[in-house]
Amino acid sequence: MDFAAYLDDARARVDRFLKDYLDGRCGADFPRLKEAMAYSLLSGGKRMRPILTMAACEAAGGEPAVALPFGCATEMIHTFSLIHDDLPAMDNDDYRRNQPTNHRIFGEAHAILAGDALLTEGFRMMGTSDGAAVPPEVRLAVMREVLDAAGICGMVGGQSLDLLSERADVDEKTLLCIHQCKTARFIEAAVVAGGLVAGAGEETIGAFRTFGKNAGLAFQIRDDILGVAGESRATGKDVGSDARRGKATFPALVGVEESRRRAEIYARDAVHAVAPLGENARRLREIAEYIVARDH
Repeated sequence: MDFAAYLDDARARVDRFLKDYLDGRCGADFPRLKEAMAYSLLSGGKRMRPILTMAACEAAGGEPAVALPFGCATEMIHTFSLIHDDLPAMDNDDYRRNQPTNHRIFGEAHAILAGDALLTEGFRMMGTSDGAAVPPEVRLAVMREVLDAAGICGMVGGQSLDLLSERADVDEKTLLCIHQCKTARFIEAAVVAGGLVAGAGEETIGAFRTFGKNAGLAFQIRDDILGVAGESRATGKDVGSDARRGKATFPALVGVEESRRRAEIYARDAVHAVAPLGENARRLREIAEYIVARDH
């Protein structure tokens, strides 16, 4: 299967799993809340985090289908962060994935609740999903990894720094901290989760950490570039909005061309980290290359 077909197949598996899970929760008791959750969760997207979880599991000799629920859990938590980031009190965005943001359709209150529900359901999924091959201690290790990446030392802390850095004179060290916490740490956790599910040893988990951190930084820098050099139709967001809000980005700090060079270096470092895994890590290598080549 070539890489494009691999991505299409993996996305379809993620989409089916997420829809089936959400359809099975709480019946018709909370229709407005479930509609708001589904609106953002099932609106497409790259599904990069669950795909990385499955690819890492495969690279470590595991079965990707066993890792699927854990990867889908990271997608739910990621979607929570997008809904909340788009809120007027945060980034105040009007569009996400070529459609109005959640709060523009459902109002701020239900957007907040939808995000809250996706966050908590993601951790529920990791603890209760089918998969007898994944023992409780492994589930706990995955949950600890993802909790750490989502909390004060991860996405939440990164978002706080991001907000405080708007229209401020931000140096590269601070910008890297924002990108590492807000984006790269959670991508790292998604990769490590796949390794944990596969029963990978410490050396392989270490390689996955290095891969995830570098791939995550490349991913965010590429996002920064697309925010100034992309097209709204392709990115699904309002191109130029970061600059109008005075966001701390790599293009604003070092320029677009230097940003491209930095993203390519991080992607190469990610590929190098998993080189000892040989052909087993083929999909991880392809994903790292895709991250810096994508147009959305």
